[in-house]
Amino acid sequence: MPTDTINRNDPADLASGADPTRTGASASDPAPGSRAPIVILNQYYVPDVASTGYLLHELATELVNLGYDVSATTCRPSYGPPESWVSCPRKEKLNGVQVHRMWTTRLSKDSNIGRAINYLTFITQLAVRMLVTSSPRKVYLYTTNPPFLGVIGAVVSLFRRHRYVILLHDAYPQMAVWVGTIKEGGLIERVWKLANRFAYRRAEQTIVLCDAAKTLVCENNGIDPSRVHVIPNWADGQTLYPMPKADSQYARKNGLIEPFTVMYSGNLGLYYEFGTILDTAQNLRDEPFRLVLIGSGGKKAWLTEQIRSRGLTNTTIHPYQPFETLNDSLTACDASLVTIAKGIEGISYPSKLYSSLAVGRPILAISEPHSDLRKLVEQEHLGRWVELGDADRLTGVIRDMMSDPESCRKMGLRAREVFQERYTRLAATTRYAEVLDLAAPVARTASRRR
Repeated sequence: MPTDTINRNDPADLASGADPTRTGASASDPAPGSRAPIVILNQYYVPDVASTGYLLHELATELVNLGYDVSATTCRPSYGPPESWVSCPRKEKLNGVQVHRMWTTRLSKDSNIGRAINYLTFITQLAVRMLVTSSPRKVYLYTTNPPFLGVIGAVVSLFRRHRYVILLHDAYPQMAVWVGTIKEGGLIERVWKLANRFAYRRAEQTIVLCDAAKTLVCENNGIDPSRVHVIPNWADGQTLYPMPKADSQYARKNGLIEPFTVMYSGNLGLYYEFGTILDTAQNLRDEPFRLVLIGSGGKKAWLTEQIRSRGLTNTTIHPYQPFETLNDSLTACDASLVTIAKGIEGISYPSKLYSSLAVGRPILAISEPHSDLRKLVEQEHLGRWVELGDADRLTGVIRDMMSDPESCRKMGLRAREVFQERYTRLAATTRYAEVLDLAAPVARTASRRR
């Protein structure tokens, strides 16, 4: 998932409660305190608006529920616009998770220099902190936010007994090459790849979001596939749940009850393709159809101009909605748009998929033919898939859905079923726990005894 893929319109809530499918710890579970303590390292954490911060807080909270001692090292809120920055204490305990926030610069992320300085002030402090405080009893979970964070773990492991796991959200330098920030085959890319090999090879285990990402990591870094684990992201099935569109206050307020409404709620960023759906909206301009885009990001200005220049009166852009009303806004549609741009497969994954499944809406997927997204949507009958750029086919697909509401209802029901089977917070956390236990010193000792 890109680090800014879904922002506050896609992740689940702050996860203060246990999953309803949870029946409590089993008799075979180790007693609290018997497992290796877990330290999560990420630039952003709640109440920051970055999606990874919310997801990691949910992961940390559920690990605490499973009996782990969990802490998180991060920085003060800085991801979103200044008006979203919340004043937070340097140290606090949230839902059983001990959170340590470091001071960092908060320069604009729209500038490469500003973003680089923000990265530098974070990773420099973190590197020193790890070199001084790293414990052989703990397992450290390094994310890819910033994208080279795992290198710190590798360097620390040269000097101390430091067991760490890498969680890959965005694959760099591939993402930087795709965006055009660095040159393919250039010095920066070559050095970055060498640093990645260093970090991944010294890691105890690696976690990725999809099969394509696993292939990318193994092939680029020469890692045994048994040490790379596919664990998708999740949503909170308690906070996000199916609700009729007619009951949505957001739908009523914005005149979405009658027209067939397709919604994209999340980051309007560079990693997503919107040209196909805009062409489709143009084809459907004289029909009972509405396209609603909720969020912000690198393509928002372009989208605004496209809507204006094309005269798309059936298409609107809305700001991020308050988290408290997220379920209400996500259910104000008949189908949920999930898209991923050409060339991004394996580099990133659209984690907004899981919130769409949670609210029981059929998925309109737009991607390359070989994508994992297409495979899931078609094999599980979660909605309809269309190839990037094929606006005529997407137009036909939407017309079919408009004329067959019963089919849409069934796909929505199936979406929620698949969500409950695979993509709940507890399901993901249980798998994370298994991987983290593999990296723990207790696992090493038990293996030697056996």
